[in-house]
Amino acid sequence: MKTVFRLIRWPLGQIIILLDWITRPEIPVFPPEKRAELDAITANMKIYQFKQCPFCVKTRRNIRRLGLNIETRDARNDPQWNSELINEGGKYQVPCLRLLKDDGSTQWMYGSNNIIEYLDKRFG
Repeated sequence: MKTVFRLIRWPLGQIIILLDWITRPEIPVFPPEKRAELDAITANMKIYQFKQCPFCVKTRRNIRRLGLNIETRDARNDPQWNSELINEGGKYQVPCLRLLKDDGSTQWMYGSNNIIEYLDKRFG
């Protein structure tokens, strides 16, 4: 049964990736000062995701729409990011936004809607 789901999931994932690529939002152009400010703020943000996950695609599209440079980490195919997500974040769920705060603490934010809401409030 697991193999059947994989056989269905793979082509659906490819369709999701294709549709994302075809309809991808434009990246806004910012003046150099604003770009540098945004890059400095987002340098401490990492998004743990799966390439074909529809919720991850939704989150990545929002990040692109806002023009943010947030490092993406493939938690499915990279054992380091997979382990970090589980061991430090506490659960195997994507998308997950890791925020390193000014005081050195780390916040793990799960769920596309929560992440998008946070980014829209902060940068939108």
